[in-house]
Amino acid sequence: MKKTVFFAFRGNEMCFIHILLNALEMKQKGKEVKIVFEGEAVRLPKILSDKSNPLYKKCLEEGIIDGVCEACSKTLGAYEDNKALGLTLLLELKGHPSINRYVDEGYEVILM
Repeated sequence: MKKTVFFAFRGNEMCFIHILLNALEMKQKGKEVKIVFEGEAVRLPKILSDKSNPLYKKCLEEGIIDGVCEACSKTLGAYEDNKALGLTLLLELKGHPSINRYVDEGYEVILM
């Protein structure tokens, strides 16, 4: 089975919607897919939750959201929000998610 992980770095909501759309399509086509929030994108979970965004909600329900960068969440003031939302805080690489971990697990990595 093909495995893909999207690392979202940009905090632009409109750009992120495209990640959600593509991830959901991949999941529907039987592929394993994950989304990781990094950089300024760590602020998006709160924004999308507050708006009850249906695509984001569906990705949560489908287990597509793998987690958020702990270091960036702390630096950008999103730590408490992300923790309260129940998101996994990823920190394997000096407080950041490890891309190498996903590569080792057979994922194709897409950075956006």
